[in-house]
Amino acid sequence: MQKNHSIRTLIIGLDGMPLSLAQDLSEKGILNSLNPLLHSNKAVAIKSELPYLSPVNWTSFFTGTGPENHGVFGFTEYSFKKQKIFFSDSSQIKAQPIFHPNRANGKFFKIINLPHTYPAFPISGQLISGFLSLDLKKAIFPPPLYPILKAQKYTLEANTILALQNPANIFPELKKTLTSRELAFNLFWSDLAWDIFIFVLTEPDRLFHFCYDAVINQEHPLHQNCLTFLKNLDDLLTKVLNKFKELPDPKRLILVADHGFTALKTEVDLNALLTQRGFLKFKKPPLNEWDLDCIHPLTKAFALDSGRIYLYPFDPTARKLGKQSLAQQIKEILLSMRYQGEKVISKVLEKRELYPNASFDHTPDLICVPRAGFDLKGKFDRKEIFGHFGRTGVHLESDVLFFDSFGEKPITLRDVGKLVEKNYENKL
Repeated sequence: MQKNHSIRTLIIGLDGMPLSLAQDLSEKGILNSLNPLLHSNKAVAIKSELPYLSPVNWTSFFTGTGPENHGVFGFTEYSFKKQKIFFSDSSQIKAQPIFHPNRANGKFFKIINLPHTYPAFPISGQLISGFLSLDLKKAIFPPPLYPILKAQKYTLEANTILALQNPANIFPELKKTLTSRELAFNLFWSDLAWDIFIFVLTEPDRLFHFCYDAVINQEHPLHQNCLTFLKNLDDLLTKVLNKFKELPDPKRLILVADHGFTALKTEVDLNALLTQRGFLKFKKPPLNEWDLDCIHPLTKAFALDSGRIYLYPFDPTARKLGKQSLAQQIKEILLSMRYQGEKVISKVLEKRELYPNASFDHTPDLICVPRAGFDLKGKFDRKEIFGHFGRTGVHLESDVLFFDSFGEKPITLRDVGKLVEKNYENKL
């Protein structure tokens, strides 16, 4: 006789972890806890949503939808109607998360460090928000958890500004946040009063941005520092996986990253390119990288990270009449761009191709997909198209780590969210 049983599910998020690198590190005994998982036929490389930024992809994961539905296209967004740039956070998400009380199907979630859930909001369970969380008190639901985490000196995020000054500065910062993740895990796990446990470690992404060269190069002076940190990460993963092993059946384990990573060749500032080609004009020197007030109203196009271009941002009439012609001009320029003889952009997609159902005011007109190793930027205060600014690793659309003990093989992050929701209940 078959009965419905609730499947207790642990989801471990490894922000920025490529499958190929994780497999290599596990073979070398650095990420030893993952070795049997990542070398099984249940481990696959999936793809990121575009643009392959953390807020876009983690939001796609926890809503089970793409940017055209949840409305998150980057860390910053541009409103055509208001003609202003705003920082994206949970209040702008237009799709309901799978852990929203109306959608959770009675399941109780415990969530630690999930990006783009700040400020924290009521869920069916308990939540500690992840990147970009600014205030611990606003990053926690329900509120009574705040004094507990404050007393434990929970650290929301590593101070990566220090790593821009010296990459070695990232290691004490990562140690601090990893300690906090473990404290939160112990606090949330202990009573086993949950159905779905989401535990995201953003530390790999931080390490790879500033020390990817040191991770992959044995001769690098910081290589051993990287291995020491990754072993510390593995120690925590071992503890978490051992706790999972102790759970009675039925249970399910999912490992998922939000994007891959590779070595940086160069940053590519699209606004510098648009300026040089006459599409972006300034009426005064910019005060910072987001100073929209410095832009001349006759500007035809500007970009935001990562590879999003907005056409005729200040001229609604020209936007209606000439957008298609302008899009074609800019696409041809972008696709012909070279760095040291190498093509930079693999494709440029129009809004109607990538987000056909998107009706948001802040949907970008063009989305540029670079070739591996190129990091597309959209600053207003840079003059050179190519350059290096303290980072050695860059996001990758492909090679995104995924493992499911049930053997499901999704395609992108939105599909991961769908399969979690689909299996709230399962006949066993």
